[in-house]
Amino acid sequence: MSAAASNGVAAPLPLSLPANAQYYSIDVECVAVGYDHNARAVAQISLVNQYEKAVLNLYVLPSVPVVSYLTPLTGLTREVLGRNGIPFQAAIQILKQHLPASAILVGQNIFQDAAWLGLKDGEDFAQLMDLTGLFRIWNEKYKSYSVFSQDHLAKVLLGWEVSADGGGHDAVGDAVKSIRLFNLYQSTHKHEERWAEVCERLLSVEPGPSFAKKNPTFEGVCMGNRKQCQCGAPFFG
Repeated sequence: MSAAASNGVAAPLPLSLPANAQYYSIDVECVAVGYDHNARAVAQISLVNQYEKAVLNLYVLPSVPVVSYLTPLTGLTREVLGRNGIPFQAAIQILKQHLPASAILVGQNIFQDAAWLGLKDGEDFAQLMDLTGLFRIWNEKYKSYSVFSQDHLAKVLLGWEVSADGGGHDAVGDAVKSIRLFNLYQSTHKHEERWAEVCERLLSVEPGPSFAKKNPTFEGVCMGNRKQCQCGAPFFG
């Protein structure tokens, strides 16, 4: 039995990365184009490389009317999109020109970001690495696994200042956080003492409430909090 297991710490997930792998983070911010929690349209796309360099920061003009820019959460406004926005398909074309098909994409709930953008496994990228799964930690107190928001991971492990209300996100900043967290995972997951310290730190700090928890609705838009949903739309995943 490993030292980590004997201390009640579940072993981290192993990484299987090819030699000389190139990895990137993609982050998407969405605006509301309806009042249920699934009515969203892509409005910002960022691409950041493994060295934390922003490769792309694209603003997208939704093809349907926007009912809320969700500004406290996304940082987006009508003026920003009106001044800088381009059509969705044009943005996707630019993104694919800068994203190698051999790239490994990392991020918080990266599967959803790839789905928003219509990116195909084996064609537009080689592999997805979801930080939610990588930093999933066994919680002995509750006899179950705990998962954490990107804000909690960044605050506790990186010392990254996060908004007290769970908002204030930006696609580029969130993508940089993802790369930095992934690099941290790579440097700690093979070392039992370092990984045990990561687990202890994450579990010892009470996570702050998300924007959706503090704001079940914003400007009439359901924010998709499962316990406080008011729109009745289905949840996927």
